[in-house]
Amino acid sequence: MIIRISDLPGEGLTIDEAAALGSPFEDPSWRLDGVHLRVARDGADVVVEGQVEATIPQVCSRCLESLPVQVRAPIDLRFLPRPAIADTIELSSDDFETDFYADDQLDLGALVRTETTLALPMKALCQPGCRGLCPRCGANRNLEACACANPPDPRLAGLRALADRREH
Repeated sequence: MIIRISDLPGEGLTIDEAAALGSPFEDPSWRLDGVHLRVARDGADVVVEGQVEATIPQVCSRCLESLPVQVRAPIDLRFLPRPAIADTIELSSDDFETDFYADDQLDLGALVRTETTLALPMKALCQPGCRGLCPRCGANRNLEACACANPPDPRLAGLRALADRREH
């Protein structure tokens, strides 16, 4: 959904329907569940506040099972008009909530994609206590008991040799 900045009403624009944004994600398996955005002008700047909810298919980092991840991304951004020359504005570390718009247009679909992607967990887990895959046979230890013996950790070989010498 492209918003023309000059067409924004004085009271701003509120978007409460996910259907209003169409399909902002390139991957059709990503689903936009809910959206509440408030877009308002502040002089030449544009302020976008609200929240986006989506369901994203992921793979568990330990057992490789598919799982849907519910994402809730809060949005609080200020968009400035893109300067004619790129080096005329210097952003500081306090400006992480600042971005630019160009040609009197703001792409809300791109904003939703970016914020949803940033809200994804770094390490998706199917359950907090996921036991993962057996390093020897590859069995999912959440579903079946593996008969493989746990291999000794090679990083502890020096300690094991020291303990063996103490016992003899």
